[in-house]
Amino acid sequence: SPWSDPVADVVLVSHGHPDHSATERVQGNPKIVRGPGVHNRAGVTFRGISSFHDNLRGAQRGHNTIYTFTLDNLRFAHLGDLGQASLTPVQLRQIGKIDVLFIPVGGHFTIDAKAATRIMNQIKPRFVVPMHYKTKYTADRLPIVGVNEFLRGKRNIHRARHNTEILSWLEVRRQQPEILVFPPPEP
Repeated sequence: SPWSDPVADVVLVSHGHPDHSATERVQGNPKIVRGPGVHNRAGVTFRGISSFHDNLRGAQRGHNTIYTFTLDNLRFAHLGDLGQASLTPVQLRQIGKIDVLFIPVGGHFTIDAKAATRIMNQIKPRFVVPMHYKTKYTADRLPIVGVNEFLRGKRNIHRARHNTEILSWLEVRRQQPEILVFPPPEP
């Protein structure tokens, strides 16, 4: 891989597919979180919520875990490789009120832009970070689409200049979610 191995305190594993779960490459002796339930790691409580990696109740690609957690009084949800076209009332209740939502938008292996918009509207977060979409680094053979399909027709889009960016306006209250698009890391 042209990228250096990441360093982390905690790694959340949404599903066990080999193209996603390279926990052995993560440096820093991270605590690993896997599966549904409550996990306390590095002073943070992570809640794993059962979901599906496809829209056939897991028959095609198996299970996925959604994670919620709180850092600095902000509630985060990371949907992993969610494949369900919408969330169930039970899942929505377990997820609760969210400030920052990480949501896949590229389709084919996960939800597509239309389903991502539906789920974003179900959760109603303050901020949305689209993920799992085609970039200039994605292999051409992978049939996923870029982020623009998800962004089409949406307002409040902020394109970050770096893949890590401190957002001083996180406390701003908005009627519609702010969408934060981070560039892929350079190798």
